[in-house]
Amino acid sequence: MTKEQKIPKWFNGEIYKDGATVQNRFSGEEYELNNIELSMYDFIMGATMMFEMGLYNDEALENHRKGLNWFRQHNPKAYMILLD
Repeated sequence: MTKEQKIPKWFNGEIYKDGATVQNRFSGEEYELNNIELSMYDFIMGATMMFEMGLYNDEALENHRKGLNWFRQHNPKAYMILLD
């Protein structure tokens, strides 16, 4: 963790109480995320799944981009393992 983590105002996903270990769906590599990181990760992956199904709009695209940027800033190592 490089900075104090707070959920940004634009975030409209669920905020989890606990963290968990997450696995990259392509490489199988794992990384332990705290509750804030896991909340953001699931938000990003939910948006990714919507895009893959062709269900998205400009706001969803913008929030997805903001989520990725948030992750790059707050936990670059987890970003590289799970989202890059």
